[in-house]
Amino acid sequence: MPLPKTEFDAIVVGTGPGGATVARELSKTGKKVLILEWGDYEPTRGSAAQVIPQACIPGKGVLFTNQMLATIRGITTGGSSMFYCATAFNPPVDMLKSYGVNISEEAAGMPEDIPIRPLSDDLMGPGPQRFLDSAGNAGYDVHKLNKFIYQEKCRLNCQLCSYGCPYGAKWNARHFVDEAVENGATIINKAKVSKALIENNKAIGVEYRHNRETFQAFAPVTIIAAGGLGSPMILRKSGIKEAGRNFFFDPLVFVSGKIKGIGCGKAVPMSAGVHFPDDGIVMTDFNMPQLLKIILDLEVLKLKQAFSFADTLPIMIKIRDNLGGELSKTGWIRKPLTREDKLKLHKGAVHAKRILQNAGASDIYQSWVVAAHPGGTVKIGEHLDADLKTKFDNLYVCDCSVIPQELGLPPTWTLLSLGKRLAKHLVAADAGIKSENKKTTIAA
Repeated sequence: MPLPKTEFDAIVVGTGPGGATVARELSKTGKKVLILEWGDYEPTRGSAAQVIPQACIPGKGVLFTNQMLATIRGITTGGSSMFYCATAFNPPVDMLKSYGVNISEEAAGMPEDIPIRPLSDDLMGPGPQRFLDSAGNAGYDVHKLNKFIYQEKCRLNCQLCSYGCPYGAKWNARHFVDEAVENGATIINKAKVSKALIENNKAIGVEYRHNRETFQAFAPVTIIAAGGLGSPMILRKSGIKEAGRNFFFDPLVFVSGKIKGIGCGKAVPMSAGVHFPDDGIVMTDFNMPQLLKIILDLEVLKLKQAFSFADTLPIMIKIRDNLGGELSKTGWIRKPLTREDKLKLHKGAVHAKRILQNAGASDIYQSWVVAAHPGGTVKIGEHLDADLKTKFDNLYVCDCSVIPQELGLPPTWTLLSLGKRLAKHLVAADAGIKSENKKTTIAA
């Protein structure tokens, strides 16, 4: 049964950083918001058993390229932010300004809402500290990275950042969803949206599947925030056929080595890093859950290393890849690594090996390539205007898909800022419409 057309002021599809922020900001102004989320809303337990169905099911949480690069996304309330490393890189303010999108105010104000600062010295694990020391001694411009972490709740020798953090130390988008619900928003979980409903060139709602039935929900405004891979698929079925082409997905590799004395291998990942902006390379420490290490090691047939977790320091190399590729009709990724991409990965791996050798590491080896942060599939300036609106009135997009150029950096701070800006625009536009209607009524 369709929900009444008058029940909601806005529909938000997806609960990653962009969608959660829009839902929270709109609900704070008294708007009646419907949130539709494909995944669950179960309390975070911090276990592999919970993460596997939320992020590791092929064709759902895991999508593969034609070169067998895995791209992982979170299908749960909070989206991929449930499993990210909570690393806060400054938004590309100047780049977005060139497209008419100014998020300066929103970006600057974000630390008032959520924690954004480097880890204190007492929370630096031995692996990240060894990376920081060795990279500095080798002459690299290395520094601690800003983290979205409530440090008073953080625990030493813990590897649960990538499992969602059951202690509430890591900020994730679910925090904003919780606030939206407290403010009166309605959330329907396990609701997979297929398309926006369009009438007379305007979005009037969405169609979705829930409990094996098809439903429709209606509202004056719809915001698609299903992620860099999910949003273009919804928009294609809504009449924007060109979505899902010529995008980025931040390829990365891990270079690991054995260093005696650094202990259990449990620490906050991406505590420190080196950024080579001209080369489009980021290099950080990356202590990871044991299950993920086993999978990555087995991919490159490192059987002995796979089950040897202690005294291991992995270093991540992430690159800014070239735009290209397309999503298939069923949502699978067709995007080969270019020669330039491969050269960047190799160059980064050389840096990582140098740092590991300087730290006294032995048994150094490299993982298979994986990908993160797919975006640019529904670009500002191509598919969207500066207000994130599609060619259809009342239909907006707010997630990593909107970023118009390749970044090579974690996008969360950017998406939070874009979400705040979009919510301000929607509230102002609604106020303008009501004011105009009032004038019209008085004049009549």
